[in-house]
Amino acid sequence: MTPIFERIAVIGLGLLGGSLAWAARSRGAARHVVGATRSARAREQALALGAVDAVAEPEAAVRDAELIVLATPITAMPELLRRMAPGLAEDAIVTDVGSVKGPLAEALPGLLPAGVCYVGSHPMAGSHERGMDSADPDLFEGATCVVCAPRADAAAARVADFWSALGSRVVRREPDRHDAEVAWMSHVPHALAFAFAASLAGAPPGAREIAGPGFRDFTRIAHSDPELWADIFCANHKALAAPLAAARAALDALALAIEAGDAEATLRQLELARRALSSAPSGDAAGTALETKRGLPSKGQPHVKGDQHIS
Repeated sequence: MTPIFERIAVIGLGLLGGSLAWAARSRGAARHVVGATRSARAREQALALGAVDAVAEPEAAVRDAELIVLATPITAMPELLRRMAPGLAEDAIVTDVGSVKGPLAEALPGLLPAGVCYVGSHPMAGSHERGMDSADPDLFEGATCVVCAPRADAAAARVADFWSALGSRVVRREPDRHDAEVAWMSHVPHALAFAFAASLAGAPPGAREIAGPGFRDFTRIAHSDPELWADIFCANHKALAAPLAAARAALDALALAIEAGDAEATLRQLELARRALSSAPSGDAAGTALETKRGLPSKGQPHVKGDQHIS
């Protein structure tokens, strides 16, 4: 395929950054890929796997890059961008893979030199694993990627084309809407999994010996990196308030029915839950597609989101 970008810089070679660099190189979405990471192990792995053409310090990695992808924790992005800004080409595009878009949309554009623009991205892909050890060039195949930009301009279109070339289905969102929706679809499920995992301190000794697939399915994402998820939760705390309150109220209602031994009330709560799942809009119905996957074979179900952004 014709490259979308001649040269890109991926700042952070964790699960998402490493997978993105590898996918861009292996699928021909970029002709030259330079990575940046603090981890000596990630640097060696990325080069050995052919995920990048070169690894450099962030300030050097961005020189002459048409696209710069920030794949670090959200809170680290503004300072990193401030340091790299003097070396950015005047027509470069900066994007990211952060799980929260509102704070970045407010902070990052003001750090950019004239001619450089910011287009936020959020690939809904990942796992509870982390690091370049778990990188996968097919990670974005079939996954939804949200693109957040103030308008549908040429920069947003190129970023959308880039994610489509990696196998993603691209939808458009305003930052605040993205943060509200992702609070429901990703952040609260992770919060509930973490909360339940914390409650296991009170489980009977030996209980884990009989744990089945339901336990493993529910707790899988609670194995995600705590530091990363504390960063995400706090960055999106305003949008999380309503869905957390709704989840708390639903759990309280179910608990009251169960504790009372009221089979009819318990059934009503469970049926309400099933109706809510069946009536929830799918990503296809809810999103405004900028681009769809073109010319790439499906490999089955999308990867489950885990938001591992640490380099």
